Amino acid sequence: MNQKLMDLVEQSSLKEEKPQFEIGDTVDVHVRILEGEKERVQVFSGVVIAMSGSGTREMFSVRRIVAGEGVERKFAVHSPRIAKVEVTRSSSVRRAKLYFLRDRVGKATRLKERRRS
Repeated sequence: MNQKLMDLVEQSSLKEEKPQFEIGDTVDVHVRILEGEKERVQVFSGVVIAMSGSGTREMFSVRRIVAGEGVERKFAVHSPRIAKVEVTRSSSVRRAKLYFLRDRVGKATRLKERRRS
């Protein structure tokens, strides 16, 4: 009974179209940012290194290198702050979590590209 109520409440806050991407994909995450009264869209691009949760609590982590420093950011898949997620490149990986990329620098962070037909 209690779980059915929770599912009903969660259904109202889920997005109709969930963005389609996988771990290892290079994505551009368009995030809405409020600056005072104005709202603008900022793009955060990087590699999806992890996904976790389910339903409204589903999250994904994106990692990129900025000025030689690694930056990771977690996003909620169904958040209204996310305008869209674009896949720019797909990679074939054999792991569910790509935390090993944290220890790598430069060309060692490259992943094998997956060709889509």
